[in-house]
Amino acid sequence: MSDRPVVLVVAAADMEAEAYRGYCLESIAAVYDVVLITGDEPSWEVPYIKDCIVVPDPTDQAALSAAGRSLAQRHDIAGVLTWTEWYLVPVARLARQLGLPTTTPEVMQACRNKATARALFTRHGVPSAASVSVRTLQEARATAERIGYPVVLKPAAHAASIGVVRVDTPDELTAAYSLADRAASMGVENTDVLVEEYLDGPEVSVECVTYSGETTVVAVTRKTVSEPPYFEELAHSVDAADPLLAQVAPAARAAIRALGITTGVSHVEMRLVDGRPRLVEVNGRLGGDMIGHLVHLATGIDLPRAAADIACDRAPDLTPTRSSAAAIRLIYPDTSGALTHLHLDGPHPQWLERLHFQHHPGDELTLPADGGDMFTARIGYVITTAPTADLAQSRAEQAIRSLGVEVSPRTASETDRGGRHAWAA
Repeated sequence: MSDRPVVLVVAAADMEAEAYRGYCLESIAAVYDVVLITGDEPSWEVPYIKDCIVVPDPTDQAALSAAGRSLAQRHDIAGVLTWTEWYLVPVARLARQLGLPTTTPEVMQACRNKATARALFTRHGVPSAASVSVRTLQEARATAERIGYPVVLKPAAHAASIGVVRVDTPDELTAAYSLADRAASMGVENTDVLVEEYLDGPEVSVECVTYSGETTVVAVTRKTVSEPPYFEELAHSVDAADPLLAQVAPAARAAIRALGITTGVSHVEMRLVDGRPRLVEVNGRLGGDMIGHLVHLATGIDLPRAAADIACDRAPDLTPTRSSAAAIRLIYPDTSGALTHLHLDGPHPQWLERLHFQHHPGDELTLPADGGDMFTARIGYVITTAPTADLAQSRAEQAIRSLGVEVSPRTASETDRGGRHAWAA
């Protein structure tokens, strides 16, 4: 019998879980005995777990709660956590049912429901964006006219920038509303579409840890996003010595307080408009796209370990042990089509910390302009390290240039069938 604390992790079982969240499970399993609830039979997770129950749909509260109670009968569970966006509310309910530390399900619902979050930001004086929920195209048109173009349309409760689009003119609104509405229909907490003021400025995220109501701002992530009208994230970088951290930290803390988050790791997204932070949203979980790993490479702070510590009501160790930088460059094709060739030319330098391909020759790639999203378009990623963020980003671009990527473009008729939108032609 192990004398290590037991933590229950609820995690998605999609095909890219290992590539993007494997480092989380590895980190936690180094200190805790992990029991897992996931949607499919574990494979790569097996070396890191002590027990597992498969729940085909972990958003099914009754099934999730039953699995959690069963594991609690077999193990002395000290805490429960998830890094999967869709599971935040059900897992908070499960933690409360098991009598374990958690931010309340109601607060997690506010994080998931962007309309509720915007209202709370306004109430507490947190700089954000003008935002209105709409349910019809006519309401969207009227709201866009009141706010003033350009506007952003987005699902009120989705993730990964799916269905998020900038609209510059009334002529673009019909196609944009259709895109956002399709994505919104998959929401659980809210199926509305939001029409929002466009925040014109660079995008960053602030990685925060809250324990016993006190929030520590750990790092700021600088982001590169695609050209309008979409908001695909193309690159991230973290520098332990980033001077922007002091500027954005107060706004991140204010947003966390406004939502009522009392415990856990948060990923706070904002834009700098005229140099001042304006909130986009707060994700009540570890950031995606390997951001937690970048934070560890740059600062030595282990965010997955911190999340597990807090879930078990232990004070996390947030002492920086490094002062460096790291960057991730997400690999996208220039056009939709069939991936025909993919390889890395030249040596594998020490600063190239990680290279991952999630698509392979023969796969079809579909960009957002053709009706796709990050799952259908992204080829993979490279992660690089350096003393500064600028050099880490430069090395990432160098690694990308060493890649041999060939895509056979779709014909015009295939593109039309794929759903290409008029504004992206």
